[in-house]
Order: sequence, then structure tokens, then C-alpha cells
Amino acid sequence: MKFISWNIDSLNAALTSDSNRAIMSRAVLEKIKNEDPDLIALQETKLPATGPSKKHLEKLKEFFPTYDFVWNSSKEGARKSYAGTMTLYKKDLSVKESFPQIGAPDTMDLEGRIITLELDDFYFSQVYTPNAGSKLNRLALREKWDKVYADYLAYLDKDKPVIACGDYNVAHEEIDLAHPDNNHMSAGFTDEERRGFGELLAKGFTDTFRFLNKDLTGAYTWWAQRVKTSKINNSGWRIDYFLVSDRIQSKVIDSTIIDSGQRQDHTPIMLTIDI
Repeated sequence: MKFISWNIDSLNAALTSDSNRAIMSRAVLEKIKNEDPDLIALQETKLPATGPSKKHLEKLKEFFPTYDFVWNSSKEGARKSYAGTMTLYKKDLSVKESFPQIGAPDTMDLEGRIITLELDDFYFSQVYTPNAGSKLNRLALREKWDKVYADYLAYLDKDKPVIACGDYNVAHEEIDLAHPDNNHMSAGFTDEERRGFGELLAKGFTDTFRFLNKDLTGAYTWWAQRVKTSKINNSGWRIDYFLVSDRIQSKVIDSTIIDSGQRQDHTPIMLTIDI
């Protein structure tokens, strides 16, 4: 099976705007469609609490006519049209969806950050992990999130193998970003966040990209939009992951990064696995 994950940074804009960035986003959606994945996980959809509008639904049907989908948006009590996730799956797949609240702090459980699909032989769970903030003002909350999220995946793993993906907002090791020496106090590369991700893996999960590419450098999934030359210079971070339960790591065929061309911010990632 083949899976793709992408932090789209506003599905609304990608489907309805005529800006240059939206046009580039739609080109990436076309590339995703052409890969013909079984499931597609989208993060940071930024849809309203009521979900996709009629126009969104029309555009989604144009792009992905052979897919059904489920969505999880930011709800009352959290910021409007903030965060959010959507999972698309081939119509011939039988799935049972859930939108877990994991006991996360503050409003994080209300921000539409997790969707889990149960299939016959495994769980497919995607996440949009909270950012610690530019001044690390949410770091303590992020640490609590990391713990309860790791416990949640471990709970799923007791029942059947897990394939988890999404924007984890952390570069785990120095090899996972271009300038580690300058970023030890930056959100996404603090000791606390890196430790939290390591503790997640220690619960029985494999970072599939690093499993297949142990020493590969210069492989990133995110480039800062604020720095116009970040992608040209490949000054990036690898903060998007496909994780699998350790017991199915031998079934991983490929774990790759999809080229999104000139579009900065996140680029999609893809997992192929014999499951």
C-alpha cells in the first residue's frame, strides 16, 4: 500500500484562492493524485468547525473522485479555522474513523489535530503536533502533549500495528536540519522536543525514512517561508514523518520525500509498505 502525508498550510486557500502560492499548492495536489496513494493525510487544513464548504467539496471531488474523506477541525473553545486535519482514502477501503481526545493540555484536544482510521490489519493515524511557539511560550504544553500522544500510539499498538504520520514539528537529530548549531533554542529543535520524540520511538516505533536512509544528509521536508532563499539554499528541516510499529518495519519498501518544486513551507512525504 502507498500513503502520502502533507502539511498543506490551508486546504481552503489551495482549493479556492487564485494566488501564486495556491496555484503551486494545487500543482502539488496534482502530483499527489498522480501517485495514486491508498490514503492521503493532510494537516493544517484551516477549515471552519463546520468542515468543508460546498465549494470545497466540489473541488475535492474534482481532484480526488475515487476517494472518500474524513475531517477534524478546530472546535468551539479553540481558535477558529486553526490547525485541523483531513484524511482521504480510496472508496474501496473499509475504515472505521475516530477523532481521539488524548487528554492534551490547554485547547490542544479541540484543535482537530488527530484522525485515526482502523483498517483490517492496522491503524492509520495522522497528527498535526502543536508548535512550541517562536518564543517557546508553548513548550511546557508541548512536552505534556508529547507524553500523552506517545501513550495514545502505544495504546493503539497493543491492538494492532500502527502507521502514524504527519507534521511532528521536531527535527529529531542534528542530521535532520541544515543548521543544528544555531537552533538548539529554536522551536522544533529544543532538547525537550527532541527527547519527547525519542521517547515516542522508544515505545516501539520506527522512523521509516531514517530506517532506510541512516546517514543521508540534506533531506528535508520544510523550509521557512519567511526566508526567501531557504529552499534555494536547502536550508531546511525534516519535521514530517512516517512512523510504523517496530514489528512491521521489515515490511517498509520505501519512505521518500516528494519534490514540491518552488513552493516553500512543507513538502509531502510518501510511504510504501507491504501490508
